[in-house]
This record gives sequence, structure tokens and C-alpha cells, in this order.
Amino acid sequence: MIAKPDILNANILLVDDQLVNIKLLEKMLRQAGFASIFSTTQPQEVKTLYFDNQIDLILLDIRMPDMDGFEVMSQLQAEIENDYLPVLVVTAELTSQTRERALSSGAKDFITKPFNQSEVLQRIHNMLEVRLLHKQIRLQNETLEQQVRQRTQQLEQSRLEIIKRLGRAAEYKDNETGNHILRMSHFAHMLAKAAGLSQEQADNILLAAPMHDIGKIGIPDNILLKPGKLSPDEWEIMKTHVSIGADLLDGTDIPLLVMARNIALSHHEKWDGSGYPQGLKGKAIPIEGRICAISDVFDALTSERPYKRAWPVEEAMAFLHQQKGKHFDPALVELFESILDDILTYRAAHLDKVSDQAQSA
Repeated sequence: MIAKPDILNANILLVDDQLVNIKLLEKMLRQAGFASIFSTTQPQEVKTLYFDNQIDLILLDIRMPDMDGFEVMSQLQAEIENDYLPVLVVTAELTSQTRERALSSGAKDFITKPFNQSEVLQRIHNMLEVRLLHKQIRLQNETLEQQVRQRTQQLEQSRLEIIKRLGRAAEYKDNETGNHILRMSHFAHMLAKAAGLSQEQADNILLAAPMHDIGKIGIPDNILLKPGKLSPDEWEIMKTHVSIGADLLDGTDIPLLVMARNIALSHHEKWDGSGYPQGLKGKAIPIEGRICAISDVFDALTSERPYKRAWPVEEAMAFLHQQKGKHFDPALVELFESILDDILTYRAAHLDKVSDQAQSA
């Protein structure tokens, strides 16, 4: 029998409490060209040897003191779970009961004592062919899974990049700075976690909040950028930015964009039902809209703009409390105040630059 090079390079472990049997099997294998052979007379060492040496085949004696071959297979099977257990049982008494128990324990084939060299080598060869094929298929599957993960990650990164740029599109039309968008979305993320939303929901709010005013790209510049107070007719046009934003984000079942649509449509609703566009009241307003409303207003109040001074934090918080039950969800205002230290820490690290403020003029 002529074995293939990859088979001859396989790692083989001999396990038998009788050293003479190990020496005999080792001699057969080396004469046949096998070079990577490990052995032990202590069955307790099998698990360590198996994993440390990436064993491809175990020739395992069944009848051993202290720990028999069945116990060895059971121990290995528990560790490798769904992997292929490459065990060739060595036994002097191949009764039907022994065969059945060995197979149910994970054995794949048998050789009997005294050894027939030709039969031993053929069975080893056959088992190693299956074992190495199994390893090859598993490696291919792992490679494919890795490629799929990489491709999925690339698609996710592309999707998030598009979403971020979509959020920035509104900034170029609006008089807000990029740092306002950054701050309010992170405030919303913190508030979402404080409100007990799941990590996934909170993360989606972080990514979706920058799109809350995306609809402003559909508002004429003479209204959007008007320095003075809007007329009643102009104000009605301005309010349409929420429905424009919702329309832009509509028609998808992607959870992140569904949330972005909800935020765009509902962040001007008010707790008492006096908001727009639908006049929703209380918990009929999506929680992501209620969260973003507080985060947006707080940052807008505490930020300096060419047309307004920055309110002190105390005044801004007083306003939020004054508007509890009117504009804002009372419970969320309390939660926002409970995390105010974290809010202010993030805010201090992401203040507007002078150039940003000039740009927003």
C-alpha cells in the first residue's frame, strides 16, 4: 500500500497500557512511512495530547485500568462536540457488545489483536483519508464563513456610511453644526440606555438620530435660512420637513431606517398632543421620538448661535422641567437629569468650533 504524502504527514496517537503493543504499532507505522507518531500508556493524558498535537487519528485500546477506552472517547466527545472523532479501536475481544458500545461512543473502526500488519495499515489509511477530507471540508467552510463575515461587515460599513452621509446632507441646508448632530445623537443614545432600551435599540437611535431633520433638504432656502421670524404660511411649509423626511426614509423594513423614519416624523410631537404633524399624545409618540426631542432641544438651548446666546445648563434644565407633561415625556426628563453629568462630560469634549459657528451663520 502506497500512502499519499498528506496521509503520511498525519498526526497519529497510540494509546495502550501495554508498552509492547505501542512499540509494535509504532514500528509498523514508521516502516510504512508515517513520521508524526505520539504515544502514551496513560489514558488520562489522551485529551491533552489530542488537542496539543492536533491529532488526526487515535489508535485506542479499550481494556485499560483506571480509565478504559470508552471513558476516553466519552471525555473527548464532550470536548469536541460536533467535530469528527477519529478513533480506531484496538481490542483483543471484538464481541458484538463491545463493537456496539464502541461505535456508540464515537469509534469509527476496529483492529484486533494480534495485529495483521496489512489490515492495520489499510484501516489506518482508510480512516485518515476520511479524517483529512473532513478537515479539508471544515477548513473550506471556515474560509467561506470568514469571507461571508467580511463581506457582511463591508456591506454594514457601507450602509452605515451612507446613513451618516444622509444625515450630513441636512446639515448643509440647515443652520445647525455637525457637532450639534453628534451631541444630540449621543445624548439620545445615553438616554435610551437609561430608559432601559436594549443595546440594539440604543445603538440604532445613535445612528438614526442624525437623520431627524433630513426632511429640511426639501424646504426652500428662503424659508429655511430666513434670519427673521417666519410668517404663518412659511411656518406651515417649514413644518412639512417632518413628513418630507419620513417620505425619504419610507419603504424599507431595515430596523435602523424604520427607526430613523419614526424619529424624523415624531420628534416634533408633544406629550400633551399639541405637536405636529399628527398631534400624537403621550406614549402614542414613539419612544425614539420622545428621546430625540429632549436631546435635540437641550443641545439647541445650550449651544450658541449667531442669532441666540447659549443658555446656561441650569436654565435649560429648568425649561425641560417646565415642559414636563406638556412638550416632553415627564419620566424621560427625570432620566435625562439623572445622567446629566455624563451628558455634560460628552458635551464638553465636543463643543462647537468657532469656524463651525461662523459656518452656521
